[in-house]
Amino acid sequence: MLDDKALDTILRNARSQNGWLDKPVSDAQLRAIYDVMKWGPTSANSSPARIVWVRTPEGKEKLRPALSSGNTAKSMTAPAVAIVAYDTQFYELLPALFPHNPDAVNWFKGPSQQAVAASTAFRNGTLQGAYLIVAARALGLDCGPMSGFDSAKVDAAFFPDGRFKTNFLCGIGYGDPSKVFDRSPRLNFDEACTLA
Repeated sequence: MLDDKALDTILRNARSQNGWLDKPVSDAQLRAIYDVMKWGPTSANSSPARIVWVRTPEGKEKLRPALSSGNTAKSMTAPAVAIVAYDTQFYELLPALFPHNPDAVNWFKGPSQQAVAASTAFRNGTLQGAYLIVAARALGLDCGPMSGFDSAKVDAAFFPDGRFKTNFLCGIGYGDPSKVFDRSPRLNFDEACTLA
């Protein structure tokens, strides 16, 4: 069982960041995030998440037109912005990722399975995005997840062939504590949960 310090680091005291310290994040740190997050469970080990780590000035300018006004400054100053996307044809890799059932690809492939494939890709890609946040925090980095952007513009700029679809964006770096909002309340157990 994790101790209180670890739980505080990854969830209880961690905060969504709105500004960043001028401190770089290395390629090795981005690889380390992925190497932790990839072990999180997905249905049929589908692993549909695809991530673009936007960190160069050219990459940031490519992203800028898709950002809402409230997310522009914090995205431009983040050491990295993860575009958390999902592969709409993730099932093509199932023979390698789910080898104990060679027929698994047929659960998702074909016109009659498009809705199942789409919901599986989105659901599991979202899970993997959450694992990315937990992994980054566990490795000593801060996160600023965002949904204020035009996903069609992000897709056109970064995934023009249409196979990958953007889910959300997440700034990665070292947060500026002076730019964190006051903590918002959360629902308590009885408001959010039912025992059946």
